[in-house]
Amino acid sequence: MVSIERGKTLEKQRIAVLGPGSWGTALAQVLAENGHEVTIWGNKPEQIAEINERHTNAHYLPNLQMAPSIRGEFSLERAIDRADAILFVLPTKAIRSVAKEVNQLIQNQPHIVHASKGLEQGSHKRISEILDEEISPKNRAEIVVLSGPSHAEEVSVHDITTITAASAEQTGALYVQSLFMNDYFRIYTNTDVIGVETGAALKNIIAIGAGTLAGLGFGDDAKAAIMTRGLAEISRLGVAMGANPLTFIGLSGVGDLIVTCTSVHSRNWRAGNLLGKGHTLDEVLANMGMVVEGVSTTKAAKELADMLKVEMPITESIYQVLYEGKDIQQAARDIMLRDGKIENEFSIE
Repeated sequence: MVSIERGKTLEKQRIAVLGPGSWGTALAQVLAENGHEVTIWGNKPEQIAEINERHTNAHYLPNLQMAPSIRGEFSLERAIDRADAILFVLPTKAIRSVAKEVNQLIQNQPHIVHASKGLEQGSHKRISEILDEEISPKNRAEIVVLSGPSHAEEVSVHDITTITAASAEQTGALYVQSLFMNDYFRIYTNTDVIGVETGAALKNIIAIGAGTLAGLGFGDDAKAAIMTRGLAEISRLGVAMGANPLTFIGLSGVGDLIVTCTSVHSRNWRAGNLLGKGHTLDEVLANMGMVVEGVSTTKAAKELADMLKVEMPITESIYQVLYEGKDIQQAARDIMLRDGKIENEFSIE
């Protein structure tokens, strides 16, 4: 277990990255370029072989030549052996099962970091809550959330990116800040874990809606409308869950919302765009080739909003389209014809 003061240089660390998707690969590359010893774990032998033999991960980041020092590993036990930090970059549905296994294998007390974005189906729990439940406190240091406006495709070519490391204890966030900071990848710290995770998860829902409007042929006015009112929904639910409202005007709130709702790199936007153009949800998911977290998050968020009595009309409309087969154009008309509201009304009743 390693702690660090702000501004102090961090010595070389052993990092296990769990999940060789596009974001896991990009983050592994940042860590390797910062001089750390990086192992990336996955459950597909052919993908691990490609990483080790060709130093590429062509399915996810076809234009990236990975650092030769990054080692692919098929064995979870070997991947996390003596790691100073374990970074989860897995689909939300896989977090709990992998965390259970990690808890059985840990030999030291590493920092636990996650860069995944979603809510667990059924329990509606945030990812840090799952990790806290499944990895015993005696086996780990702090749990840290790494989130914000970022595309793996852009980070991998050193585009300027700024995101947030959030932990209930500042020491964990400072450690992750020191791990990742360099001249193209800047990390800010935050102690509002609820707000950072809620913003990260819920913006994917709004991105599906933004893509759908674009697919239907609507322009910038509609884009601005769904992003702004979507942020209001995210903030209402987040505050009802205990978040600091100021978090939602930061990187993991409005920042992540902007990048996810306006870019073709966003798989949630692309999924919505295909829906707007007339494709079925099954067709979209079959052709995407990657997990579209916003689809499952829509269901969890809708159920959570119902439980907490939080009004989320955009989320409700997207839920009706995804899970009840409602016509997309009718959903757009219905939400525009709702009763008039006060813009800055923030009641969660």
